[in-house]
Amino acid sequence: MKVIIKKAAVEDAKAVASLAIQMWKSHTIDELTEEFCDYINKESCVVFLAFLDDFAMGFAQCGLRNDYVEGTDTSPVGYLEGIFVAEEYRNRGLARDMLEACQEWAKEQGCTEFASDCELINEGSLKFHLKMGFEEANRIICFTKKL
Repeated sequence: MKVIIKKAAVEDAKAVASLAIQMWKSHTIDELTEEFCDYINKESCVVFLAFLDDFAMGFAQCGLRNDYVEGTDTSPVGYLEGIFVAEEYRNRGLARDMLEACQEWAKEQGCTEFASDCELINEGSLKFHLKMGFEEANRIICFTKKL
């Protein structure tokens, strides 16, 4: 299996959206495609795709955050916004390889820290982050209400 990790271009936005919809089910493919087109076009953001031949198996989305990031001391901070590998390709190091590409990109942007987050109930994501060397900075519950 020869996997290639490459930086996504705008023409890859639909492939990214097709993967992302499996994680963010409250959106539509069209919404996600538009969001990823906008995201990919920003200099402060990048998406990496894992390909086997011409088939996209996973993506990692990261950007620079200049506002305060929980547990960090510098700015900007590289931030993993989302990472996903299709179920049949998991446990082969693809997420690790895409994360490494994100971290290398963040270093190239001058970052000395990298961060991420996950939902409190997402045990799989928590285990992944800890395995990849992240340290838990805090746990929060966010609240909203209609006015």
